Amino acid sequence: RVQVEFYMNENTFKERLKLFFIKNQRSSLRIRLFNFSLKLLSCFLYIIRVLLDDPTQGLGCKELNRSCSNQNYTPGTIDWSPIIWVNRSLPLWGLQVSVALISLFETLLLSYLSYKGNIWEQILRIPFLLEIINAVPFIITIFWPVLRNLFIPVFLNCWLAKHALENMINDLHRAIQRTQSAMFNQVLILISTLLCLIFTCICGIQHLERAGNRLTLFDSLYFCIVTFSTVGFGDVTPKIWPSKLLVVIMICVALVVLPIQFEQLAYLWMERQKSGGNYSRHRAQTEKHVVLCVSSLKIDLLMDFLNEFYAHPRLQDYYVVILCPTEMDAQVRRVLQIPMWSQRVIYLQGSALKDQDLLRAKMDDAEACFILSSRCEVDRTAADHQTILRAWAVKDFAPNCPLYVQILKPENKFHIKFADHVVCEEEFKYAMLALNCICPATSTLITLLVHTSRGQTAPWEAFRQLTGTKQALNRDSQQSSEQWQKMYGRCSGNEVYHINLEESTFFAEYEGKSFTYASFHAHKKFGVCLIGVRKEDNKNILLNPGPRYIMSSTDICFYINITKEENSAFKKQEKHRKKHESKLSYHGASRLPVHSIIASMGTVAIDLQDTGCRTSSGPTLTLPSEGGKEGRRPSIAPVLEVADSSSLQTCDLLSDQSEDETTPSDDEVSAGLEYAKGYPPYSPYIGSSPTFCHLLHEKVPFCCLRLDKGCQHNYYEDAKAYGFKNKLIIVAAETAGNGLYNFIVPLRAYYRPKKELNPIVLLLDNP
Repeated sequence: RVQVEFYMNENTFKERLKLFFIKNQRSSLRIRLFNFSLKLLSCFLYIIRVLLDDPTQGLGCKELNRSCSNQNYTPGTIDWSPIIWVNRSLPLWGLQVSVALISLFETLLLSYLSYKGNIWEQILRIPFLLEIINAVPFIITIFWPVLRNLFIPVFLNCWLAKHALENMINDLHRAIQRTQSAMFNQVLILISTLLCLIFTCICGIQHLERAGNRLTLFDSLYFCIVTFSTVGFGDVTPKIWPSKLLVVIMICVALVVLPIQFEQLAYLWMERQKSGGNYSRHRAQTEKHVVLCVSSLKIDLLMDFLNEFYAHPRLQDYYVVILCPTEMDAQVRRVLQIPMWSQRVIYLQGSALKDQDLLRAKMDDAEACFILSSRCEVDRTAADHQTILRAWAVKDFAPNCPLYVQILKPENKFHIKFADHVVCEEEFKYAMLALNCICPATSTLITLLVHTSRGQTAPWEAFRQLTGTKQALNRDSQQSSEQWQKMYGRCSGNEVYHINLEESTFFAEYEGKSFTYASFHAHKKFGVCLIGVRKEDNKNILLNPGPRYIMSSTDICFYINITKEENSAFKKQEKHRKKHESKLSYHGASRLPVHSIIASMGTVAIDLQDTGCRTSSGPTLTLPSEGGKEGRRPSIAPVLEVADSSSLQTCDLLSDQSEDETTPSDDEVSAGLEYAKGYPPYSPYIGSSPTFCHLLHEKVPFCCLRLDKGCQHNYYEDAKAYGFKNKLIIVAAETAGNGLYNFIVPLRAYYRPKKELNPIVLLLDNP
């Protein structure tokens, strides 16, 4: 048996070196920092050599038996010996040789590791040529000591330092986990270019003028600043033609290089202003803000978000930073210019897929990030793909930022399971439609509860908010004389609020009482509807827990009201309402459609259950007699403060209490339908919530699912031929998407009586 080892990279010496010097982020960054330091050190050693040098000594000339005495020259003649030879001490020479050896070895090694088949491309690169010019002469002086004082333009290493800085700037920001903007990088490159031009000109003029005016470094600095600033005093000027030629060359280079740098800087500045600039880091650290990421911003999406977000009083001081890749349209621009929004909403044009744009929005300091999609997207799958990519990018950039994501298709929820909150539009829509089939107007009730309204909204305006209609209604059209419309408009302002029981005026007196008692009497006394509670040590909300639940002082009560209790005023009223109560009449029988309505919608669960249980003798609530002489009987049974064990029956939600469970009806027997309770054997997508429901014992062949075509198993070709006893539920859709699972399953839930199961017909454009 032979043991085989597998490697992620090629197990050769060259690949190991390449992994360390190039591929590995940390080690390659250290190598680049070391190279940058070497170049700066070589420039520093050059300055030290200039400060210690004396042009009159001419050590190099003596060693070659040349006369370098100070003498007068006729105009037009140049003594080249001070330009070719310099005074370099032995310790300084040793340091410069060591730096040159290390730099040359590193350059040759990196060129070898990055070699891709074209040797001339490696040799003719400007950084490689500069490295050869600055390093090879020092190595030659090791073997030929007579050239130890030969002038070498070491100051050109400043350009190699600039090149190393440009290469490592992105890796350096990534290593310190603080990415700078493109504007900062461009400004840094521009400053480094200016410094390199000035430093090269200073050192070049100073060295060439050794044979002329013998300028110091400070005199050369003064001359370069005066020349490049176009002031030109003329008190310091080059004397010999080589230095004059260098000045001309440097001015030409500056005229070519600097405008290019300024052009790029101006372009970045214009793009930055066009895209909204940056969100201030100081403001991000002192003020709270959230980021809204959208692919395209429409006015209805913007207003819905802003109205709902700022409806909560605790969010009034938050800033909203909008990050959108498209430009603002005219409507959005006009809205954001309104003083109410202009002080709190900041628009940035950018993409959530770019770290620079996320940095501009200060995503790492944001309190939350909302990634929304438009409901009117034509290609909903493509829209979800963009949402998933944006969610991944935000989570990678700011892993501690809470993420709220809106997805359109349910099968895409699996890809963003890392998000703190996910809302699937298609799941929610189909689940609401299913609840409408069980309990009419459920979707209207839930939509009005979650939608912010002032409570005086006319029904037409409420309808516009529900349907997204953009029609502008004037004041006159919103006023209506119909009583039910006024009631609808006023009650549409009801919302769900929460408060601690011991701090509440509504519910504090019901401590130690049953939930049913507290809910009944709070509604009777204050007109509020207590719908659920949450224990202090539990994150789950109990919706209508029933008479067995005893209210505690630490419970958090959830109630429906026009406004929250903190904004309510309490006035004592006299109890003279007998005449008004006598006018109230009972308008007919009211029957709960099911014993318990529990709809599982993936991210949302709605539990609306009645607390009573049916007995074998029939329902516990009986209708009052209309013509009785004994007086009007109460339509609601007495509510006890604490549930009595004798008044409560054992009620198990997992067991169906319907009378049709014990014995099958004649219709079921004749139709041959036999149901079993269980979970659907197949799930349409990953992440769907399994629901206990009614199932057939045997799987129906696919051919039998076509209502308009017969098959070998049956010959029915329309719904009438089937002879359905219950009314049909017809779903008109373009295709049978996975979201229909959330419509079908609640209608087949286990708690529904078998005789109330309605046939479901899918009317599809593309079957």
